[in-house]
Amino acid sequence: MASGARADRPGDHAPDARAQIAGLIFALLLIDGEGRIVEVNHAAESLLGTSANRMVGTLLVERLGPLDARVEARLRRGDDALVARDIVIAAGESEIRVNLTVSPLGSFPGWRVVTLSEIGHEDPVHKQGGDAMLSAPAVLAHEIKNPLAAIRGAGQLVARKLPDADKKLARMITDEVDRIARLIDRMQQLGSTRTGAVEACNPHEAIRAAVATMRAAEGEGSAIEIREEFDPSLPPVLANRDALEQVLINLVSNARDAAREAPAGGGEIVVQTRFVSGLAFSAIRQGRAVPLPIEITVTDNGAGIPAELRDHVFEPFVSSKPSGQGLGLALVRKLVRDMNGNISHERDSRAGLTHFRLHLPQARRRS
Repeated sequence: MASGARADRPGDHAPDARAQIAGLIFALLLIDGEGRIVEVNHAAESLLGTSANRMVGTLLVERLGPLDARVEARLRRGDDALVARDIVIAAGESEIRVNLTVSPLGSFPGWRVVTLSEIGHEDPVHKQGGDAMLSAPAVLAHEIKNPLAAIRGAGQLVARKLPDADKKLARMITDEVDRIARLIDRMQQLGSTRTGAVEACNPHEAIRAAVATMRAAEGEGSAIEIREEFDPSLPPVLANRDALEQVLINLVSNARDAAREAPAGGGEIVVQTRFVSGLAFSAIRQGRAVPLPIEITVTDNGAGIPAELRDHVFEPFVSSKPSGQGLGLALVRKLVRDMNGNISHERDSRAGLTHFRLHLPQARRRS
């Protein structure tokens, strides 16, 4: 080796600080001594639903507010560190719950780094815990189905020997067994570790198929309007077509039920697609970030999910419906995760709208 030459070391080509910040999956904002936003990363644009150009130069407390009075007071004091959990902030036209940290920069008086992470955002720890929880119902379901089959068979046998006046009771037994069996099938789906193959598919075809299914089930003369707002330039999505259609059927079905109870009448559902350009929606999968630029939103103008349930809508056995089983949205989340996607729920109280946002990866373009 010539004198003065050196071999490249692993750190010689390491990403610089700006690249590292841009790659973070939680929102990061740089605040100056006057409390104004100076820089934001892609995740902050995504979380707050606003571009960097519109945020830079604005006051942080006004951008996130109205805030809890104690949090706002601490934010206005330039040199205070702060950790605030489960607070409500404004994100575009909606409100979301986040954990917030403020870290003063000692060498630059008044300057701070603020991080925001949405509560309920998927991460490996939560995912492992959720999967463990879902495996228990699947094991239980397997043990229950065999005796159920025996009960159903006995009910059918008894029905043949009963007089016509009593056959109704035997049919009730078989009908209830069938209902329980369907519930168990859904529990098994939740606990299944098998995932369908993903491939490039047209998201609009899946949406139209799901909407057609719901319209057929609703029948002609339905008072619920389903409106489509599609981005025609949307590229193919990387998904399992059958699973994506099932997810959309569940979301549109829930939206239809909610829209029936629209406070002002005239229930409406809007299914919208868009490419989230310049925003880094990401979910951690197998130790790496997966960009999720394809967005499908199902919106309804119903009364919304009760406030006390909104942070738990994707958990098993949580339902706002009197006769609900609480498995529909849990299954939706499971199917979306299997496709390396993300599903979130937002309530826009001012506009009276509920949004379910589905984010999926884009299929790679063929060379």
